[in-house]
Amino acid sequence: MTRITQRFLNSFLKKRAKREIVLQEDACLLNQQFTLDLQQNEQMMNELFRNCSDVVYRSVQLHGQMQALLIYVDGMVDSVSLEETILKPLINPGLPNELSKLECLGELIANQAVATRQIKLTDRVSETVQDILSGHVAVFVAGEHQVLLADLSDFEKRQVTEPETESVVRGPREGFTESLRTNTSLLRRRLKSPRLKTEAVTIGALSQTDVALVYIEGIVEDSILDEVRKRVSRIEIDAVLDSGFIEEFIEDAPFSPFPTVQNTERPDVVLSSLLEGKIGVIVNGSPFVLIVPMTFWSALQAAEDYYEHFIYSTAIRWLRFTLLFISILLPSLYVAATTFHPELVPAELLLSIAAAREGVPFPAVVEALLMEFMFEALREAGIRLPKPIGSAVSMVGALVIGESAVNAGIVAAPMVIVVAFTGIASFSIPRYNVGLAFRLVRFPLLILAGTLGLYGIGFGLLALLIHFVNLRSFGVPYLAPVSPRMHGNSKDIFIRAPRWAMRDRPFFVGRDKERIPEGQKPDPQRGKRT
Repeated sequence: MTRITQRFLNSFLKKRAKREIVLQEDACLLNQQFTLDLQQNEQMMNELFRNCSDVVYRSVQLHGQMQALLIYVDGMVDSVSLEETILKPLINPGLPNELSKLECLGELIANQAVATRQIKLTDRVSETVQDILSGHVAVFVAGEHQVLLADLSDFEKRQVTEPETESVVRGPREGFTESLRTNTSLLRRRLKSPRLKTEAVTIGALSQTDVALVYIEGIVEDSILDEVRKRVSRIEIDAVLDSGFIEEFIEDAPFSPFPTVQNTERPDVVLSSLLEGKIGVIVNGSPFVLIVPMTFWSALQAAEDYYEHFIYSTAIRWLRFTLLFISILLPSLYVAATTFHPELVPAELLLSIAAAREGVPFPAVVEALLMEFMFEALREAGIRLPKPIGSAVSMVGALVIGESAVNAGIVAAPMVIVVAFTGIASFSIPRYNVGLAFRLVRFPLLILAGTLGLYGIGFGLLALLIHFVNLRSFGVPYLAPVSPRMHGNSKDIFIRAPRWAMRDRPFFVGRDKERIPEGQKPDPQRGKRT
């Protein structure tokens, strides 16, 4: 047995050493420059793209006398544009004989003999490899050490559709896609101003993911913008597959269940945040755009609040706050009242609860934890199942399991009602990650209520409040402008003031605070008086 283990270990170490040697050789090749020998250049590219069956090598004759080689990735290049804008002009026998150097071909292309979106010349192997993997066509010519790179990228991408996670009754129905340029164009189309800036950053040693920082110059606070740049630029990772990768590197409180970075699929939400002085982080390959800084109150604001009449929006916002407290406290208050403080419950209701709980073998706290666990399991199963059957299975499962548990005497009917109402109330929180955080908080509050009663709930809420007060998002207090209190910034917190009344931008904007001039209140008699 020892000999077999030693043999396997030696084989493993030899293979790993061989892989490390190959990787070192690739790193050396990437740092080199191309030579005048076309075959040597082709051999270098073959070494770097070994076992890459999707990389195409195509040899052509330029002007019938110069040997050339085209390298591109199949599926990432528009084949029609390749034929029409690259191959036909380069192999056209009508080219002048003196154009035998790549510099001359470069001048010819600059004169629009070959029309592509972007053309450049380089002699660096690393830059060529990176551009080929980004959808460019590399043209190698015999006797030239420079390579012509033409952008003919044509990726398959999802069409702009309504965002599924943030649906509205009234408002724009467009959502971000996985294409970075499509997402920036959605912003540009709505905000036609050169003050809308997009700064490009590349993150990921292997993925080389394009990331864009978007903000409005003159509105954003310079100190916050510099902090975002610093946090994003110091990220070192092998690959970035979604904006969630970036979020975990730039958030202020990584061990807090409450997010300090907002995410959204809606362009209108991003633009409204930029107009408040915030900064967006767009990641290529992800439809979710990050917004910083984030406050607790922005997590409870839905996009539809700003498209309906302010009276309706204010009423719905108060309903949302009420449901938030219900989703956090209702199971804990039920457990505390039935276990430690029955004097707080009306006599008739207490007798009804006692009759329903007769024969239940578990204390109220165990009963609540069991039902909460079942409800969370059903909700998670409904999300993971295919859409046509996910909602049906979760609803039927909840009804069947709830009724069966009551009939079997495992839980009482009032507990099923409390947990079901709590789950419905938790769906009213607009941001999924914030709702998930409150779902997690509900469990320790239940345990505190089952052990210390109302005193435990008080301790839990006090700890939660202290945690909120200490949270920061890029230097901005999490509960601002309520704590610390900032006068004149509460018109969009507990109420949604009329649009003409919200004249100033939020507190963290350093300049250009006024966004609506004074005197915009509707006055039908104004024209008659003048």
